[in-house]
This record gives sequence, C-alpha cells and structure tokens, in this order.
Amino acid sequence: MKTNIEKYKPAVPGKVLVLMAGTAWVCVGLMLLSSAGMWLYAASPETSPYAFAAVGIALALLVHHFGFLRIVDGNLRRILPAGGKKCLFSFVPWKSYLIIVFMVILGLLLRYSAIPRPYLAVCYIAIGLALVLSSIRYMRVFFREIRNARSV
Repeated sequence: MKTNIEKYKPAVPGKVLVLMAGTAWVCVGLMLLSSAGMWLYAASPETSPYAFAAVGIALALLVHHFGFLRIVDGNLRRILPAGGKKCLFSFVPWKSYLIIVFMVILGLLLRYSAIPRPYLAVCYIAIGLALVLSSIRYMRVFFREIRNARSV
C-alpha cells in the first residue's frame, strides 16, 4: 500500500526524465546564447565581436567534450537503469540543485558586475553552446528509448 507521500509524488518514466533534462539544458543554453548574442551585437565594431564569439565557441567545444558530456553520461546512467517510474524532479540529482542555485546567483552577480559585456559574452557562449551541444546526447537517448519501446 502506498503512503500519502508516495500517492501524490509526481512520478514519470525514465525516458520522460531524459527528455526533461535535455529540454532544460537546451533552454538554459539558448537563454545564455541569446544574452551573449545581444551583447556582442550591441558592441562596437572596434571591440571585435567576432573574435569574442570565436573564443567563446572554442571554449564551448572544450567544456562540452571534457566537462558536460561526463555529467550527461552520469545522469543517463542514474536515470535509465531503474525501471518503473521516478520522481519528476529526479532528472537532476539533489546535490545538483544546490549547484544550480549557486550558478544562478553567480550568473546574476556577473551580469550586474562591472565586467565588460563582450568578456561576459565569451563565458555565456562557452557555457550556453556547451549545454546545447551536450543536450543532443539526451535527445538522442530519448529517441532511442522511444524507438526501442515501439519495437518491443
């Protein structure tokens, strides 16, 4: 018999958690890229906005490959093997919610700091593009899970 807490817990299949994680990463990445794009668009041509964008893209590839893909793989290893339904909010481990809060606060502090926007745009492009690129793995796994469910 389920307890009251279990009865009202929002539970979904693992593949939905994978979709939610991928969607969250894409949305946050696009938000960061949008801010960076507006800052570089507003920058004067003398500041070489294309150079700042190129540095951000190069850093994004490094962050994606050496950082975020490991996080994605760890999340997928945690989400997928457990059968049945899991809590809707478990697409991110609990300790990661603390990291997310810290990153949001840090992002707000940076946004309102005296650091010139083109330099911030490099960081925003690096993190934003790395998030979008890494979310592709979530989406690929989600569609594979859908395809496998149909073939069974």
